[in-house]
Amino acid sequence: MDCNTPNKKLSTPIKAAKISPDMSVDELVREYKGCAFGAGRLAEAVDIYYEMLASEKTTKFFGLAGAMTPAGMRNIVADLIRDGYIDVLVTTGANMVHDTVEALGLHHYKGTDCANDIQLKNECIDRIYDVYLPDQHFTDLEEFLQGVYSGLPQEKLSIRQVLTEIGKNLDDDSSILKTAAEVGVPVYCPALQDSVIGLQAWLYKEGNPLHVDAFADMHEFMEICYAAESAGALLLGGGVPKNYILQSMLVTPKSFDYAIQLTMDHPETGGLSGATLDEAQSWGKVGENAKAVTVYADATITLPLMVAAVRTRLPKR
Repeated sequence: MDCNTPNKKLSTPIKAAKISPDMSVDELVREYKGCAFGAGRLAEAVDIYYEMLASEKTTKFFGLAGAMTPAGMRNIVADLIRDGYIDVLVTTGANMVHDTVEALGLHHYKGTDCANDIQLKNECIDRIYDVYLPDQHFTDLEEFLQGVYSGLPQEKLSIRQVLTEIGKNLDDDSSILKTAAEVGVPVYCPALQDSVIGLQAWLYKEGNPLHVDAFADMHEFMEICYAAESAGALLLGGGVPKNYILQSMLVTPKSFDYAIQLTMDHPETGGLSGATLDEAQSWGKVGENAKAVTVYADATITLPLMVAAVRTRLPKR
């Protein structure tokens, strides 16, 4: 090709971001649109997320992995549920453990990652990167959970039903589980056993009747997927929540129309948490014409920015 011939690939010049005093988060993100790298991807993610939330025909899935609740992100998720911007939440047991801890008035504390962990152990302090919480919190949590389990119906329950019952016993409007239980948004946790909630359920079951069917959620979840006229997913991290959401479309004739992933993992290892959304298209999980983007950055930074920008564009609720 003649290098002097105009090329369509050179049709969009980079536009340098301009910062002005008192600009809103959305105004900042709009400045990102002319930039490259992570800034450009974040701006694209906000555009896709806005279209997804503004669509009344789109069922909105939210995948919550990583240590997002102890890091301080629970209010954002609870408010999205309360305002109707999450129809289905899939998460890890650990996130719901820490949501419940906070809902019981048991705080997480700012610490440091440059810690002497043996000293912390001797001081009965647990560390999640730069977050501290005392061992006593888990004693209080265990007492609460044992009380919830003792009041559960004797019939066979799904994991979603167990989480709903936990939410009904919480008294904190910032709680993800309480909010979801109040407004009827299902919370699925396919690996609940891999958490203190699951561990305490097992301990209770050792001496008391407790019937939880790990597969019972699948029918309910698939019914939601089949009924969805359109489907969109915001995925924080990867792991079980990401796969549980995306694999659902393998048994339906549909694919996700919107998909956004916020992650710091990379695809070279073959792990799901770093797998690209393009790769998901090879499985038929994400549609051929889907609007999709992966933002490689800390989700505790990108999620608040995205939600703040999109909420500016959406009608107030």
